[in-house]
Amino acid sequence: MADWEIEAVHQLKGEVEVPGDKSISHRAVMLGSIAEGKTRVKKWLFAEDILNTVRAFQKLGVEIELSEELIINGKGKSALRAPTKPIDLGNSGTGMRLLAGILAGQPFQSVLIGDETLSKRPMKRIMEPLRLMGAEIKAMPGDLAPITIQGGKLKGIDYKLPVASAQVKSSILLASLYAEGITRITEPAPTRDHTERLLKHFGVEIEKQELEIKMKCGQELKAKEIVVPGDISSASFFILAGVLVPGARVIIKNVELNPTRTGILEALKKMGAEIEVLDTRELCGEPVGDLLVMHRNLKGMEIK
Repeated sequence: MADWEIEAVHQLKGEVEVPGDKSISHRAVMLGSIAEGKTRVKKWLFAEDILNTVRAFQKLGVEIELSEELIINGKGKSALRAPTKPIDLGNSGTGMRLLAGILAGQPFQSVLIGDETLSKRPMKRIMEPLRLMGAEIKAMPGDLAPITIQGGKLKGIDYKLPVASAQVKSSILLASLYAEGITRITEPAPTRDHTERLLKHFGVEIEKQELEIKMKCGQELKAKEIVVPGDISSASFFILAGVLVPGARVIIKNVELNPTRTGILEALKKMGAEIEVLDTRELCGEPVGDLLVMHRNLKGMEIK
């Protein structure tokens, strides 16, 4: 094991750009793979979870070129081919749960597997609504992976999520692309809405009123160019460094500022941190900006 030596800095000033958002990178690969036409994904997160999602769609017959940009040659949502082997999602719960929604509408059988950790995570929350829509899904005892999905003719669903879950919501929305009728999802509390925003970017019409999402099933997707904004989870380390190091002045470029993800900014501002959002704009339906962070002495607060 390598040894690391860390020295304290006396000055922290400059600009940094963090890697692309993981949640958006997953969804960009998935939607690009079932869209009609060539989708380019810039600034995607080069990480094992995303690579497993790329490999999954390659096994389903999608041509994807890996380089600094991802180039996805989509042929539409009905062009996926039956995999010849189980699809391994590694350690990615997002990959498995969202892909299950897409596979629920395919005219073939698929098996999804993962590593030891993922195989201990229950899949009941996605299995129940997908079964109600018409898919046949089997799992190991305890509703654990591997899961076997026999896709079929799906129907829209009126579903109240028992717990707030962006992954379950997304799985249902993706399955609805292959269904007939209308899907309505009611959330008990707000969750990440990256799937809804990116579906709209690909041309899908979705209505949202407070905690209810309504979508006409069976819609087609058109290829788009996607620029993945920087992951605010990765940016949080630089944000904290800028706040805590005396004399610091740090600019973090192109950070994703989805309101379901900015809790760290709100908490730090309540503690007295000086964080300014510069050049607010929109990328692929997502709010994006540059963060200017400067040192300030913080005060304690109560977090519930």
